[in-house]
Amino acid sequence: MTTDGPAAAGVPLGSRVVLRYRLPAGYSHPMTDVLGELVSVDPVVAVRTADERLVQVSPSAVVALKPIGTRPIRTSEIRSLEHAAAAGWPGLEQQWIDGWFLRAGGGFTGRANSAAPLGEPGTVADPADPHVRARMRDWFASRGLPLRLLVPERLARIPEGWPTGDRVVVMGANLDNVPLPEGPAPVAVAAEPDDDWLSLYRGGTVPPVARAVVGAVAAGTLGFGRIGMPGQPPLAIGRAAVTHAPDGRRWVGLSAVEVTPEHRRNGLGTLLCGALLGWARGAGATHAYLQVHEDNAAARAMYRELGFVDHHRYTYATEPTGSPGTVRV
Repeated sequence: MTTDGPAAAGVPLGSRVVLRYRLPAGYSHPMTDVLGELVSVDPVVAVRTADERLVQVSPSAVVALKPIGTRPIRTSEIRSLEHAAAAGWPGLEQQWIDGWFLRAGGGFTGRANSAAPLGEPGTVADPADPHVRARMRDWFASRGLPLRLLVPERLARIPEGWPTGDRVVVMGANLDNVPLPEGPAPVAVAAEPDDDWLSLYRGGTVPPVARAVVGAVAAGTLGFGRIGMPGQPPLAIGRAAVTHAPDGRRWVGLSAVEVTPEHRRNGLGTLLCGALLGWARGAGATHAYLQVHEDNAAARAMYRELGFVDHHRYTYATEPTGSPGTVRV
């Protein structure tokens, strides 16, 4: 798109773009291109390249700015982010079996009660192997749970005939590209969930074990955000978990973002998420992620406005009822 007005009109921050701009007099050619993520449009147009170089250009020098497809995500990046996400929602018990990371959390939430293929390449066993399946099944069965797999794309295959659940989109963002609220925000962040916070979480209908599951983190930091007057039911809540990934990045995962029905579509969700991301940056986070169902178009649109892009997808697969040794619950 050619620009003679605002340099990035219609191009959201965080988009992957190609920027063409004029060079000062004396260069061997009049203009050049740069490829990267759009970080800023005011007072300068800034693009961060893949090697973390920040190119800043006066809007008057911009010739064209065009969004392009998102950068291909490497398999190693999927595995690394999923490590951080597993640490951010680890359940109450964990175990490694044949390259699979098993979590149990009293049956509350799929993430806390499933096995994910997080081992290094070449170490993740095929879950269709009867011996591998038996070891994982026995671990879950001893906790009264079925054998359920959380399978990110490209990390493992789903055994043939296993029923699958909804597809979940994992969205990610570099916090340098996320517009955070300036000045004080009416968001309080606590280290653990209280009764008022839990009263809004999933409509307040969660089992007693939910408090322990949402309050668990592995070698990380938790923040429970809320908007509302102290001592009164909150208008909006959210959870942030800051954990490390094997590639050195420090991620914050947003979850449990809920707004009371009468206050929805008024910007409270965006305000809450922005405040939690600002809190997480203060806790050392460099990147952010969240999980949202693929068919939740409204939530995905809100997160894109915050600078998130699709990173990868995962789905659940559960051992079929009636398989040898399958536990019925």
